[in-house]
Amino acid sequence: MSPLYRILLLWRRQWPWLAAGAIVSVASVLTGAALLALAGAHVAVLLMGATAAVGAMLTALGPARVVLRYAERLVTHSATFRALASLRVWFFRRLAARSAGGLGMQRSGDLASRLVADVEALDGLYLRILVPLASAAVLLLVLLAFLVGQGAELWLPCLGAACLFAVSAFVIPGLAARSAQRSGVAVTGANAGLRVAVLDALSGLREVRMFGAEARMAEGVAARDWEAGLAQGRLATRAAFAQAGGFLCAQLAIVLLLLSASSRPVSAVGAVFLLVAAFEATSGLSRAGALAGHAAAAARRVLDAAAPPANAVAEPATPVDLPRSNALRFDGVHFRWAADRPELFDGLTLEVPQGSRVAILGPSGCGKSTLAALLLKITSPSSGRILLGGADLASLSAEDVRSRFGVLSQSTHLFDDTIRANLLLGRPAADEPAIWRALDEAEIGEFVRSLPEGLDTWLGEGGARVSGGQGRRIALARTLLSEAPILVLDEPGAGLDAQTERAFLKTLNDLPSGRTLLLITHRLTGAERLDRIWRLSGGHAIAAAA
Repeated sequence: MSPLYRILLLWRRQWPWLAAGAIVSVASVLTGAALLALAGAHVAVLLMGATAAVGAMLTALGPARVVLRYAERLVTHSATFRALASLRVWFFRRLAARSAGGLGMQRSGDLASRLVADVEALDGLYLRILVPLASAAVLLLVLLAFLVGQGAELWLPCLGAACLFAVSAFVIPGLAARSAQRSGVAVTGANAGLRVAVLDALSGLREVRMFGAEARMAEGVAARDWEAGLAQGRLATRAAFAQAGGFLCAQLAIVLLLLSASSRPVSAVGAVFLLVAAFEATSGLSRAGALAGHAAAAARRVLDAAAPPANAVAEPATPVDLPRSNALRFDGVHFRWAADRPELFDGLTLEVPQGSRVAILGPSGCGKSTLAALLLKITSPSSGRILLGGADLASLSAEDVRSRFGVLSQSTHLFDDTIRANLLLGRPAADEPAIWRALDEAEIGEFVRSLPEGLDTWLGEGGARVSGGQGRRIALARTLLSEAPILVLDEPGAGLDAQTERAFLKTLNDLPSGRTLLLITHRLTGAERLDRIWRLSGGHAIAAAA
């Protein structure tokens, strides 16, 4: 259950709300128990005529129960929503911090499942487990207090009923939680697999139809769905057995008290009604115990996805200030992505003077994109130094370093939003003249002006409503709008035809001077104007004629 404990620690800012909800819930349960117990006593003494005081108490408790029940729903659900919202924000921030270079080996469908389904599975941690447990603990004390106030004739049956209540509220849920851990892991894994399969099929629907693979993909999704159904069925079976055990305890406890009703009928009937109220208030705990295994597995998946990667770059304890210069230098850099992977850089040394236009060439797999990852502190060299304005990147914070770079990668994403919203991603405070200036510099301004809705035109998912070349120019305008002094263009012509690629690269020649331009590509088209060219080969950088 340690993942659940860690989730509770993440909710510490919401603890006042969670505590308030628990207090109101316990008060509501106690009011309901008192109301039912007094009703039982009222029925028992009805023929004796001594009902005035009990009737007055019932009159007072009735409205109180209604008000407290409403307050319980209001406060506990508000606390739950706040806790889940804070958890999603925390998860997204951690994921963004660890995935600055992309998702890597993580699958988007699996991450979406963790962010949505697994977080939602944790809503029962508070409402179905913690709050009922608090109520059960208080009710057990009430039952024991009631036992002390009774005569010797009712001590033994009341003690037995209290023990059965403790078994139902604490022992059975605990055993169910332990036995359902494996089923919970299976349910979360199967549900995630189903979502990944569906998302893959939808994302590649065009290719699926082109190759006539609809039936095979449908069979794969159906198989995942079958696995998810089986896993959920096994978990539901365990929950049903746990609930049956709790129900059996309740019936046995009531029978014990009814058998002793002849000695002290009024107290016995009140005790029965109190016991019914106690078991009713905690009736969901047995089933919740089985579901706790599912919640623990979901919590573990959320925490694992947000954990820092093994090769995470450590932030300096005391970051130094950013230097004024933007000159770049790789000095004897060695790097490999993993211990069992070949070394990409073997003492790599190269320079990019401030304000220069430099191309880095090389075949696929030689480490061109890795250079960008190193510059952005997504990863760090195993040895050697990378200098920005003479300062070692290791001594600078990642946030400060990335503020100096504007990046246009080969897989730059356009969001399903307006052109304006996409452009303002890196500079939210930019005014409209600055936006149009960036669009004109990227030579896409006239196209945007010709659109009926202009900057408020919706781009569609991944920029589906514009052509590849137009989408690439909009992405370039976003990079230019950022005002970063160093522009890193990683395979900017990827996915474009030769003519569109040459036209796009010619645009770069007309960019305002003063910015450093680092062009990372596998070949030149002849349209580029460059100050220096470096070729990567064998883990080294070789200077070539520009």
